[in-house]
Amino acid sequence: MTVRKRVDVRVEGVVQGVGFRPFVYSLASRLGLAGRVRNDVEGVFIEVEGALAGVEEFLTALERDAPALSEIESVTVVSGAPAGHRGFTITAGDPAGPRRALVPADLATCDDCLRELADPAGRRHRYPFVACANCGPRFTVVRGVPFDRLLTTMAGFAMCADCSAEYHDPGDRHFRAEPTCCPACGPSLRLLDARGADLCGDPIAACASLLRAGRVVAVKGLGGFHLAVPAAHQEAAAALRARKHRAEKPFAVMVADLDQARRLCAVDGQAAELLTGRARPVVLLPRLPGAPVADAVAPGRRDLGLMLPYTPLHHLLLRELAEPMVLTGGNVCDEPIAHEDADAVTRLGGIADAFLVHDRAIHVRADDSVLRPWSGGHTVLRRARGHAPEPLTLRRPAPRPVLACGAELGSTFCLVRGRRAFLSQHLGDLDDQETLRSFVEGIDHFCGLFDIRPEVVAHDLDPGYLSTRHALELTGVELVGVQHHHAHIASCLADNGETGPVIGVALDGPAHGLDGTLWGGEFLRADLASCTRLGHLALVPMPGGAAAVRQPWRMAAAYLRDEHPGLDVVRRNAAHWPDVLARTRTGVGAPMTSSAGPLFDAVSALLGIRDTVTYEGQAAAELEQRADPAETGSYAATITEGDLLVVHAADLVRAAAADVAAGIDPGTIAGRFHNGVADAVVRCCVMLRDGTGLNTTALSGAVLQNALLLERTVERLRAAGFRVLTHTRVPPGDGGLSLGQAAVAAARDRST
Repeated sequence: MTVRKRVDVRVEGVVQGVGFRPFVYSLASRLGLAGRVRNDVEGVFIEVEGALAGVEEFLTALERDAPALSEIESVTVVSGAPAGHRGFTITAGDPAGPRRALVPADLATCDDCLRELADPAGRRHRYPFVACANCGPRFTVVRGVPFDRLLTTMAGFAMCADCSAEYHDPGDRHFRAEPTCCPACGPSLRLLDARGADLCGDPIAACASLLRAGRVVAVKGLGGFHLAVPAAHQEAAAALRARKHRAEKPFAVMVADLDQARRLCAVDGQAAELLTGRARPVVLLPRLPGAPVADAVAPGRRDLGLMLPYTPLHHLLLRELAEPMVLTGGNVCDEPIAHEDADAVTRLGGIADAFLVHDRAIHVRADDSVLRPWSGGHTVLRRARGHAPEPLTLRRPAPRPVLACGAELGSTFCLVRGRRAFLSQHLGDLDDQETLRSFVEGIDHFCGLFDIRPEVVAHDLDPGYLSTRHALELTGVELVGVQHHHAHIASCLADNGETGPVIGVALDGPAHGLDGTLWGGEFLRADLASCTRLGHLALVPMPGGAAAVRQPWRMAAAYLRDEHPGLDVVRRNAAHWPDVLARTRTGVGAPMTSSAGPLFDAVSALLGIRDTVTYEGQAAAELEQRADPAETGSYAATITEGDLLVVHAADLVRAAAADVAAGIDPGTIAGRFHNGVADAVVRCCVMLRDGTGLNTTALSGAVLQNALLLERTVERLRAAGFRVLTHTRVPPGDGGLSLGQAAVAAARDRST
């Protein structure tokens, strides 16, 4: 007699929108089991019964053979009496109860869909919305959970008979794929002129013709609009830059495939893996000499941001255009990207000559993610499409739900329930009113999507941050202020699943310190709940405050004072140099800072690279670009001991100035400077290890987006015997700050 068994199985994690139900159906059917599977507000729920051996094999294979796109967090099995199910079915999702289900990130078009897209005999030939259970829009079209068609922006497109047959056929890859559609029943493409009127002809072919003619076209993607021009077209790229009011910040370039990428940049195995990953991020790579890319695309840069197409529309457009194209955010300057058709035509009408649009609504805007490889791995510079809103897992759970409001620039927010930390997509700078509105709406959307009602709200200590003001305006919550650079180190700890304590090295821009100065070059003894300042870069005035950020030559004056009066940086800024020197002496309008950001700005100006900037971090980024990576020489900074270690970074600037005066090549000087900063960090960490007994360092802060500095610092720390933590999943800059704030607030809540 065959022993029968029944189990109810609860699967949690990223298991909706990734082909999990079809996988369960196929597995149960292959094993001759009966029952049913459905999505619900917690994840996937399975009732399965049959022969004991079959049920046991089912439970083993459920985790062993799960779809590659899924991420199982937990499987709970409860035995019960057989219910007499006949056959195995997929039933409708259950929207009742507290929402715990995870929403998957948007997925790049899979190879099967690309083959269907290219098949002349297929009914989806050249159809720009091909998608299946393994690819397509997810987070950006989701209105609620569970992930079922009626709770997405596909709800308005009733499936035709052919699509419905595929959707209900267990042997078809469109089986239970919520974005399933075709030309007969799905979204459609249109090409509009600058005023929003329809243009005749095939939209893809006509769009490519406009691009070849040097026109700027706004293209609707997964998470919003992009602005496109051919990457080799100098006049078009320059026109786009002028219209967008983006003076020098680099544009991203989309290439059709890896072969095309290799004609523009050095693409090694690591870079190829990042480019072809399911997130399809922008990847910063070394530009090849003579690469056919217009100077206006990435002025002053030795690298390019490349990405591969991630929607059928992109594939079709690149195939028609037959060359790489610039694909940059559909916005003006620092506004949020446009994601609604009417808004795009209104806001981008002065930039775009035409609009390639479709009628599938984007519910949530999401920029492209940006990654940068380095010898020890990769750094996330912007975490958005392809990554958000999939959660990070905290080492220990938060006792109460937490909202962390992040910083002012490069803003994100973070919501925590239990061990899950939901870090939002990159939002932008909150000093823009539209971005601030998107920030507030995004918090509301996440709270509803994941059924989180924050009881603890973490914020930066700077009362001027709009994110802080938002936190302080909330009622009925417990507020937790977190010092900016502690949050950076906590973000690195959370990124690595650690709790500390560590020697935290925060190399960052200026931010609110605990002693009335602006911190940013900090050595901290830190765990998640607390931190103690152990050392810092020597204080230096920032003449003009915010003006010193926009005009790095001011920081050169602050570091040099009256030394080397014959340098070019002094001559170039002679009209204002005396006034700035006076500010540094009196301290009037010159707040004191220990920040590493202004140090890099000073050397950039000293080398004649950048006296003024047009975007955040430009001077430091271009200094890194100029540095000779083969340079092994190093400048030395004095470190003094007292209550705190103090690194006299002015020594590095003076040494660089002496080499400038001696006519040394700027690339050599920049290389020696980077090595000198890395050496100073390691010397401090060694001295602090002797006093604290700590042998693990955590590196964070916006300055550590610099791959050369990061590589030099990590290799030297490891050579000195340290265990080194760096960021791998969230940005080291302010885009990761909210995760750190949330981790600190949760840790403090646990300790009360």
